[in-house]
Amino acid sequence: MSSTVIEQIQGVPSCAPDIPTGDAWFGRIVPGSDTSSNAVAHVSNVEYVRWLDEVGQQHLANLGWTSDDLLAAGGLWFVARHEIDYLREAYANEELHVATWVRSLRRVKSWRDTIVWRSDDDGPSIVSTASTLWVHVDLESRRPIAPPTEMAHRLHAVSSGAAPTWRVRS
Repeated sequence: MSSTVIEQIQGVPSCAPDIPTGDAWFGRIVPGSDTSSNAVAHVSNVEYVRWLDEVGQQHLANLGWTSDDLLAAGGLWFVARHEIDYLREAYANEELHVATWVRSLRRVKSWRDTIVWRSDDDGPSIVSTASTLWVHVDLESRRPIAPPTEMAHRLHAVSSGAAPTWRVRS
């Protein structure tokens, strides 16, 4: 298990990239010393996947839907797809920032976007960008099911689900 610290911060960090929504959740990530790759002294790509999962859970909990609430309602969000662009290396024990938000919500599926960056003297330096497709699943039948209406209203999707224009691709 990773000793990484991921915690919500209030407001937009002073050194942040352009975030395409006002409904973003902001946090701080400090990768633990056990997150480095076996071959190279930088954070393993497996850690980035853990970060995506954790910030998504924290954002949803901040909106009033903790893991316990989801279990009580009989449904959970399962990952169907991750798209991650690794733009710069991250290192154990450095402070990073993260923003995540819901880009779209359609019936049983939701795209969530995430940006991880560090603050440099020249401004934000984006470490990674990601888009994750989540599917809301009924725990008893293991079939996709629409999330509760109250949850859908709190998620504040920002678009129809078109590919994000902010993702840096070469």
